[in-house]
Amino acid sequence: MTVFTDQLQIYWQNISPLLSIRNEREYNAAVERMNDLLDEVGTDETHPLYSLLDTLGTLIHAYEAERYPIPTASGADVLRLLMEEHGLTQADLPEVGSQGVVSETLSGKRELNVRQIRALSERFKVSAAVFV
Repeated sequence: MTVFTDQLQIYWQNISPLLSIRNEREYNAAVERMNDLLDEVGTDETHPLYSLLDTLGTLIHAYEAERYPIPTASGADVLRLLMEEHGLTQADLPEVGSQGVVSETLSGKRELNVRQIRALSERFKVSAAVFV
């Protein structure tokens, strides 16, 4: 080995545990480490540890995407969830239309239109994108 790789190996033995996320224990440690770095670094891109924070965030994101994928949901699925969370019935959604229109939307027979999406987005204080 060269002097460079010898030195790199010594440093890597100390750094690699900070950048390994192979299981839930290492994931939890990485999240805690990232939170500590966020407290220290914040959004200061000139901070010497900013690139470590950025790298750690990327590794955590990759682990989460693999282990905890976000399921796809239709606009009707999102509406159904919001109705449940707010204790609403189909009759409580004049933004969508009559109870029959709401029923057809929830069953997938009818898609939400732009006007309905805008109104629901305002009512529930969520991005319109969640209904698309």
